[in-house]
Amino acid sequence: MESKKLPVGIDSFEKLRREDFYYIDKTGLIRDLLNNWGEVNLFTRPRRFGKTLNMSMLKSFFEIGADKTLFDGLLISQETALCEEYMGKFPVVFVSLKGVDGLTFEDAYGMLRRIIRAEVSRHQYLRDSERISREEKEAFEEIFGAKAEDIEDSLRLLSQLLYQHYGQKTVLLIDEYDVPLDKAFHHGYYREMVALIRGLFGQALKTNEYLQFAVLTGCLRVAKESIFTGLNNFDVNSIVDARYDEHFGFTNQEVLQLLSDYGLDEHAAEMKAWYDGYRFGYADVYCPWDVINYAKKLLADPKARPQAFWINTSGNDLVKDFVDVADATTQDEIERLVAGEAVEKKVRLELTYPEIKESIDNLWSVLFTTGYLTYTEQTEDGSYKLRIPNREVREVFVLQIQEWFKKSMAKDRQPTQAFCRALLEGDAENASNELNAIMSGMISVLDTKARDAQKENFYHGLLLGLLRSIADWKILSNAEAGEGFSDIIIEPRRNLNMGIVIEIKYAPTFRALDEACAKAMEQIKARRYGERLREDGREDILAYGIAFNKKRCKAVCERL
Repeated sequence: MESKKLPVGIDSFEKLRREDFYYIDKTGLIRDLLNNWGEVNLFTRPRRFGKTLNMSMLKSFFEIGADKTLFDGLLISQETALCEEYMGKFPVVFVSLKGVDGLTFEDAYGMLRRIIRAEVSRHQYLRDSERISREEKEAFEEIFGAKAEDIEDSLRLLSQLLYQHYGQKTVLLIDEYDVPLDKAFHHGYYREMVALIRGLFGQALKTNEYLQFAVLTGCLRVAKESIFTGLNNFDVNSIVDARYDEHFGFTNQEVLQLLSDYGLDEHAAEMKAWYDGYRFGYADVYCPWDVINYAKKLLADPKARPQAFWINTSGNDLVKDFVDVADATTQDEIERLVAGEAVEKKVRLELTYPEIKESIDNLWSVLFTTGYLTYTEQTEDGSYKLRIPNREVREVFVLQIQEWFKKSMAKDRQPTQAFCRALLEGDAENASNELNAIMSGMISVLDTKARDAQKENFYHGLLLGLLRSIADWKILSNAEAGEGFSDIIIEPRRNLNMGIVIEIKYAPTFRALDEACAKAMEQIKARRYGERLREDGREDILAYGIAFNKKRCKAVCERL
């Protein structure tokens, strides 16, 4: 049997089911939503975890005129009583605020108006309804106008007219509710957007007697006093809540089944290492966007390597901001995270956007709620043990840390120049001191679980970055020399008679630094790394053995 298409970027449930795409059944969300019943339900999850597809599924299930065959063979079809009572029985209003953006409030408001107008246009039949008065039809037409107050009442008014037409209350679905606030905060019109969204939601969710129930989704749980003032019928489900925990994201069993269905079982370990590791409630889940994208890549190229699919769908300014403002304590905590450890933090699940950058503690909270960190457990005092979920996200931290380190070195070139000057003078003690000072102020990206050779690669890269700050030094890395390949060779252009050979070693403990330096020097001599420099006419050759352990190093120097 031919395999179904993998749905990369398909967030329409109807299209996914009609066109026979592969679907991991999340219709249990409908059952749990009805059994747990909340009048206004907010689900907060990181981006790319299936929120929009689930909202589209809810629309397809509840809306009058629903195609019931879309749910054939799915979990919800086994709930015959619920299907009989709810499937295809309600008018549905469905708006996604994902596109509400603009450099000015007027631009963003215009986008919001177009989005609402598009949903109103989907219910054009109300213009001809005999159950709606002429005055009400005129109000319906005014939704297409340009006044802010018309938009603020638009969703409530549409619910009212749908109720009058069908005699049935409305299901209201609002996807990506927090995007307008996020964009407004970054573009400088946050206060105006908060007022607009507060008015829109207040009318639609708080004073709407024609509402059956509402579902909202977003990434961040915006503080209630910001836009949900006075909303007492509010049921919030965040990433730490056990209810609905398996309905967003793929479980391990679901991923293994997908891999089996496409003959990709041998890639289970790398799929898990790169894209698993998130925890919602009590469920461990994978990022669906990553799983589907990587599986599709593998079908086209069985040798394809894992990529950072989730990370590449938007910028990573949060991690950048976090690393940029890190103090010495936070630097140490980031280093532990990158090494695979957990750090214990108090987390605020409710924030307003202006509060995010007010403190490093709030940035920890937002990194957690947006998926850059996950948690292993909650402590008795209410703190969370946070960690990086997988290799994909770890790469983001490593990349931002490296960028931070480059900027830090560029900003203060004095320590780097002092280190290079000591190297040139054959002063191993001062070279060690300057390098130790540089490393003490940096955030290590070294994974302590890596093999020693990989650790040496890290320090190799660190040294190359420092040495290349000297414009007139020719730097050769892993160059063929003598009877092997030297780690680093330096050829100063202003002194054609001089050259430097550097061999790098990793020491498993601080006390082993001396021994590692000795081994490095022995290797330089035994493999005659200086021969390459002599062949170029350089006779004054300094050999350095430099050993590293965590943020400490030691250098020894001899003239060859």
